[in-house]
Amino acid sequence: MKLLQKFFRPRPPIGDREALADFIDAQSAFIVQKGIYEYSRARAGHYSKVLFAEEGFALAVERSRWQAYPLGLAMIGEMVEGVLRPHAGMQRRAVLDQMILVVLSVFDRYPVPPSIGEDGWFQARRELEQRLDLVGGHAPKRVMDIPEPLAETYFAMMPIHEKLRGRDFETIRNYLRVSLCNIHDELVDRIDAAAVTNTLLA
Repeated sequence: MKLLQKFFRPRPPIGDREALADFIDAQSAFIVQKGIYEYSRARAGHYSKVLFAEEGFALAVERSRWQAYPLGLAMIGEMVEGVLRPHAGMQRRAVLDQMILVVLSVFDRYPVPPSIGEDGWFQARRELEQRLDLVGGHAPKRVMDIPEPLAETYFAMMPIHEKLRGRDFETIRNYLRVSLCNIHDELVDRIDAAAVTNTLLA
């Protein structure tokens, strides 16, 4: 019974900066890691358990996870900005600037991954900041279109040799689009967008 109560417990609302950061962190990690694991298992087929048990492949997966995490932050960050923008009024740029700081603070929660290295990790941070800054230069995209500029980059990060990937790009792109739409629905259900916007501007 306690397990069922925990499973059906309502997810906490998102009403402040900290709760927003936690949501961005969890969903960014989820969207990229789930795709990496599921694609790798599908490609390995019956040999997936053997493959995941190999040290070399485990290291490749670890590198892929950390390479892809900033892409997840970029997608989730842009999605969040689209939800907050109607509440920002004339202070749209100020809200975006604060939202970028929130996303970067999530990035900074983690030490430099050994598989990426200091230079690569700091470069990923710079690219993340640049991607989010560009969000202010255009109208909000449809949620399903947000992954479009990053889908090929994400697909190239899969820990499967490129000769074995076949024509799977469309599958990965559709996975990102559907997953982001689902995450958007959860965000809309949980967030007090006006309160979060006011918190960011405070």
